[in-house]
Amino acid sequence: MAKALYGHIGQAPNKRLLEEVVQLRARVRNLETELAELRARESEVQHDEAEELMRLQEPALT
Repeated sequence: MAKALYGHIGQAPNKRLLEEVVQLRARVRNLETELAELRARESEVQHDEAEELMRLQEPALT
């Protein structure tokens, strides 16, 4: 995999390619962080909805 990212062994690494790899890795980290935040927020919403349903009064059986 390193060969694919940095080119063939024996050649000097392409600076533009290395910069792009660094930027892509940063973007992936940002997206992973955003995904974790969205999942946490979704979990909180589901928890709040479940609590609200538990607070509802059940109709009396007659």
